[in-house]
Amino acid sequence: MIAPAGSVDRIASALLANGLVLRGGFNFVPGDAPPPVQSGASAKSVLLVGQAGAASWPHFLRWREKQSPTIANPLDTWSREVIGAVAEVFGARAISPSDKPYLPFQQWAMRAEGLKPSPLGILMHPHYGLWHAYRGALLFEQELPLQAAETPLHLCDACAEKPCLKSCPVDAYSAQGFAYQSCLAHVQGAKGGPCRSGGCLDRNACPYGMAYRYPPEVQAFHMAAFAGL
Repeated sequence: MIAPAGSVDRIASALLANGLVLRGGFNFVPGDAPPPVQSGASAKSVLLVGQAGAASWPHFLRWREKQSPTIANPLDTWSREVIGAVAEVFGARAISPSDKPYLPFQQWAMRAEGLKPSPLGILMHPHYGLWHAYRGALLFEQELPLQAAETPLHLCDACAEKPCLKSCPVDAYSAQGFAYQSCLAHVQGAKGGPCRSGGCLDRNACPYGMAYRYPPEVQAFHMAAFAGL
């Protein structure tokens, strides 16, 4: 059990040592269905852990150099190790977005940071734009001293042109949702080279948060994982 006073700041510092960012959190309230902690009791609070830009990438690469080249889901594995180590120090249970049964990470993220989805489904952040992600969360058996998130300006509301819906050659994103099969076939096909090497063209067309834009090698890594390449 961690002492609440100052614990959130110490957790943030421990994560930052590996390029990860504390992405806010909240205390569960009556009516929620919180998952259990190690003792089996329902969690009282959750802290979201993620990345902003590519700050975690060098840390991940140094770790990966020491692993088997055939390791499955290396970024998930690295994230689990880092967040799990922090959880052990601070008496928390570490969980991942890929854990089954799936937990409502996007709903938690919106609640923790007051964000809303972009037309691409990625949450729009007022500073990071679309260049951020959630890598896991920490569950605690006690409440933490957390303030309710303020609702930031939703940048998509101020974007009249919506270039994120006009750059994909197969119109993968529309009001009807994400055309997964069309996107996958294009990325895997002969004309998908720009997407494979530089990432999603729609995502890259967004004008916000460009200082945090993932470098091409990071985007290529994620696209290869998406396409099974």
